[in-house]
Amino acid sequence: MPKRLRLTRRPNLAMSEDGFRRLRMLSAEAGLDEGEFLSFLFENWNSVTNQENLTARLRLFNSELDARKR
Repeated sequence: MPKRLRLTRRPNLAMSEDGFRRLRMLSAEAGLDEGEFLSFLFENWNSVTNQENLTARLRLFNSELDARKR
């Protein structure tokens, strides 16, 4: 019998409006709610990310972060 998906953790997190819109769009396309989609994403992190692209995008995001907070 397959293991049932139990969403037992409910982290309090803050997201930008753009990030939340993207999360809602992707979860709707996948037929999941936001929590289920985030679980899928993090459980399958290595297969859904390109490490080189992720590193470059993270550097860019960090360099722009202070300006985005204003």
